[in-house]
Amino acid sequence: MDIIVLRLLLVALFAGVCYFLHPFGISPWVSSCLGVIAAGAVIAFELRVRALSLRRLIGAVTGSILGILGAALFCLVLRSALIPGTASAMLQLFVLLLMTYIGLLVGANKGDLLNPAALGTIFSGEKPTRKSAKVLDTSVIIDGRIADIAEAGFIDGMMVVPEFVLRELQIVADSTDGSKRQRGRRGLDMLQRMQSNNNIQVQIVPDDFPSIREVDLKLLELAKKWEAKVVTNDFNLNKVAHLHRVEVLNINDLANALKPVVLPGEKMNVLILKEGKEYNQGVGYLDDGTMVVVDHARRMIGKPVEISVTSVLQTASGKMIFGKLEEGPKAGEVVRSVEMTH
Repeated sequence: MDIIVLRLLLVALFAGVCYFLHPFGISPWVSSCLGVIAAGAVIAFELRVRALSLRRLIGAVTGSILGILGAALFCLVLRSALIPGTASAMLQLFVLLLMTYIGLLVGANKGDLLNPAALGTIFSGEKPTRKSAKVLDTSVIIDGRIADIAEAGFIDGMMVVPEFVLRELQIVADSTDGSKRQRGRRGLDMLQRMQSNNNIQVQIVPDDFPSIREVDLKLLELAKKWEAKVVTNDFNLNKVAHLHRVEVLNINDLANALKPVVLPGEKMNVLILKEGKEYNQGVGYLDDGTMVVVDHARRMIGKPVEISVTSVLQTASGKMIFGKLEEGPKAGEVVRSVEMTH
């Protein structure tokens, strides 16, 4: 709010000075309008400078200085080669502006090649650039695993949480539905937990896009603006982000990649918890949540069995393991004992 007040004061100052001085013989009101336009140009330039990284800013300043020095040397040649006059002065001014402009653009574009830490200790504490930032969506904050991953040091850079995501979390936390309310409060707790960790950088940013209503699309626009990656576990957001050419870190993909590799023929023990969709199937789960479908295990519900893996199916939601009861005396005795009780 303070910066807005300062900008309005700048516009009023420019307009007032131009109104009372009205240079070049222009009428006061026209001069005042030109002052407002000039103030708008200064504010636009300030916004662009604020968006620059430190490296690009140093490159732009260095390029501008070199451009001015080059223009000064070139003007020395012009003074000795041309007759002094209005044409010579205009040409020198044109060269000065041209060289400064070129130096500014080239320096800003090549600024990423600089190493600010090598210029002195004043730059050694520079925070990571926006390109290393990670934009968190609502689902991954509620999920909570992002806090464990960040604390383990597997995600570096700044965790960016836009205010429109916080608003969505607050709406969920204030819901009349008990389940939604619990999920929203869990998300807020996860954010507070990450903020309290000194090794994790969490930044709440006010960036918003009023013309866009959907939160997912706002996230993608923010990621483009910051040149950042989106962290999510939302399958649909993952697909849309790829269409928009925005890099995504999917927590579910990471979890699937960390699951142990299971090959056909391997033996494992699993507790049969419920009946499967197909006839005479039983279903169990591993410790990491992987579903295990066992043929001819309907009668073994509630009992641990040893199975032999027959195949592994990779789906969008994770892995599914198919197996059969391990043949042998132990399995046969268990089956017979179960049949006798029935």
